[in-house]
Amino acid sequence: MTDFNERLLSRRGFLTVAGVGAIATASGCASSTRARIASLTAFSGGGAYGNPRYREMYGQMVDHGEVIPAVNLDRVPEQFLRREVADPTGAAPGTVVVDTSAKFAYYVMPGGRAMRYGVGVGREGFGWSGKARVQFKKIWPTWTPPSEMIDRKPDLEEYRNGMPGGIMNPLGARALYLFQNGRDTLYRLHGSPEYWTIGTNDSSGCIRFMNQDIIDLYDRVPQGAPVIVGSGAYV
Repeated sequence: MTDFNERLLSRRGFLTVAGVGAIATASGCASSTRARIASLTAFSGGGAYGNPRYREMYGQMVDHGEVIPAVNLDRVPEQFLRREVADPTGAAPGTVVVDTSAKFAYYVMPGGRAMRYGVGVGREGFGWSGKARVQFKKIWPTWTPPSEMIDRKPDLEEYRNGMPGGIMNPLGARALYLFQNGRDTLYRLHGSPEYWTIGTNDSSGCIRFMNQDIIDLYDRVPQGAPVIVGSGAYV
């Protein structure tokens, strides 16, 4: 299979949406370990899978004055790299669909196509499923850990009133804030400096993307767009 061949995915059995509700700790959106991003260096090797397009897509970039390090492609399984595929979801164009079991997010486009992204999802006990809308979007958002998270991790006390946006921020370069019936679900689609956690269950509830991918999604998704989050399987 070549790097950009799409997988033929059935529409059957895609998504089972669980009960609607929010876990208060979801807004934490942090992993079990705090990244030491300052120690990372841009990846300058040949790149995984030998495709220069991936190296360009996930290379170092400067965004609003922040330097986003290149992704070391050797640390991200190939299936979780961004690509256009045949839409497996059946959702209306403009919808974001997150399959938490497969660790994929889809932005549904016209003509039966979708942009697919690899994501990281919440650890057991920190997940959320349901239907929501993008109430608003932020560039390099402030991260405010909930009190419950600070109780578990007292070293986060210094951020009780918020951690300014930046490369060390757990929300990464962009965040899309999900509301349901006008109320905040405390659930976010957001970037992450910890690109090596894509494809895992390592967050405190939110859906994390590589920074390069959340920027791409942010530019595609308008305010008010519908979002579906649930567990599904391809058959």
